[in-house]
Amino acid sequence: MMEPNELKVEALLDIINSSARKAMAEYKNTQHGVPGVDAGTFHPLDLAIDTLALRKAIRLLEGACEQLNTILAPPQHTVYNFVNNYNWACIDVAVQSRIADVLDKHPEGLSVDVLADAVNLDKTKIARVLRVLALRGCFKEVKRDVFTNTRISLVLKTTNNVGFLIKTQREIPKYAAVLYETMVDQEFARSHKVERAPRAFALRKEGKNNSFWVMDDEARDIFQKAMMGYSEIQGLSVMPHHYPWDNVSSVVDVGSGIGAMSIPLAKMFPHLRITNQDLPETIKLSRNTWETNAPEVLLDGRVEFVPLNFLEESPVVGKDVYYLRSIIHDWPDEESMVILHNVRKAMGPNSRVLIHECVLSRAFEGPDVGANESSEVSLECGLMAKVQSYIQDHKAPEPTLLNFGSHTTYQIDMAMWLVLNGKERTLKEFKDIGQVPSMPGYIDDV
Repeated sequence: MMEPNELKVEALLDIINSSARKAMAEYKNTQHGVPGVDAGTFHPLDLAIDTLALRKAIRLLEGACEQLNTILAPPQHTVYNFVNNYNWACIDVAVQSRIADVLDKHPEGLSVDVLADAVNLDKTKIARVLRVLALRGCFKEVKRDVFTNTRISLVLKTTNNVGFLIKTQREIPKYAAVLYETMVDQEFARSHKVERAPRAFALRKEGKNNSFWVMDDEARDIFQKAMMGYSEIQGLSVMPHHYPWDNVSSVVDVGSGIGAMSIPLAKMFPHLRITNQDLPETIKLSRNTWETNAPEVLLDGRVEFVPLNFLEESPVVGKDVYYLRSIIHDWPDEESMVILHNVRKAMGPNSRVLIHECVLSRAFEGPDVGANESSEVSLECGLMAKVQSYIQDHKAPEPTLLNFGSHTTYQIDMAMWLVLNGKERTLKEFKDIGQVPSMPGYIDDV
């Protein structure tokens, strides 16, 4: 008879096996088979919008693999692995030097000598960077000192929005380096204000004091493309496939960016009237993006562009759905409640708010909110019963950890803290900011 800990390991092995087979089945359903680790082209499923079944399988696979390593590896090995990881730095080198773009012109492979000349970097150092990444299937050394792209490295090309997201992340390690200092600094330690985020502390040490949201045209373009990349990474574009949009006539995309959600929504549901609202400079950029990616919607007059500062004013009035994707996590509770209050003032009696955010799981959360909810969920405020049903359908199996053992949601939470003093929230915390006493400046039970 196996002892309890051995039973847990066997259960994890079963989860790894079953979830891997589910993922394989999703790939095989495309009639293109399972991708190879060093494939030089994208698999059709890589570019698909609705890959929810695959993502569920991978979420389990990653979580179970991580937990298995944690159980079986010596603890000092595991702790060192927490910090002994510089893949991010190597990826940054590849993106900044556009290595994937150069290799894309040479599918047969390119020597590091020629590649180094093309990107104006030292060949020995480039080779070291590429070999680190090749260990993870990003680039491939086809013969000594000759490298090609792989399915993973193709994501780093300048034509891919994910590369822009990586560019926006490159300063975050600098903010992380002062995290402890901010937690003991008299001015920063107990403040949750945006201007007391670790980013502000790090910049102040450099004699700088610029707001995250103040950008020149180039930085704004990079940021908005990065948000498109974030949407692709998180699979947020699945949203049009999993909400009853046929029953909706009008949608306001609050903090719309350049249309990561609203463009695919407009294409899938031609009956919808869509309002994009964001800061004036972003709205200008958004219109240009729509002219390129969805000109037919503009010609039909189904989309409008209205400037909005959601901390100071309300969106357009009386629409069916007010959609906020990755907005609330940017802000501390006080600002989040102001945003939701301003949305509430614009709503009609039958309007709905859709908040599309990550949801944190905690081991000892109250039973009314679900301690093992999915790490990515779309909340329809005021319909918590539906969310509870969703939770029950997406509970992680034993013995995987909360959030399916995946650390992604908590890492995003850390990024929000480091940059903006924002945060990811549990369902209870969403209820807290969405249901507060009725008084001037607050919301009425959204």
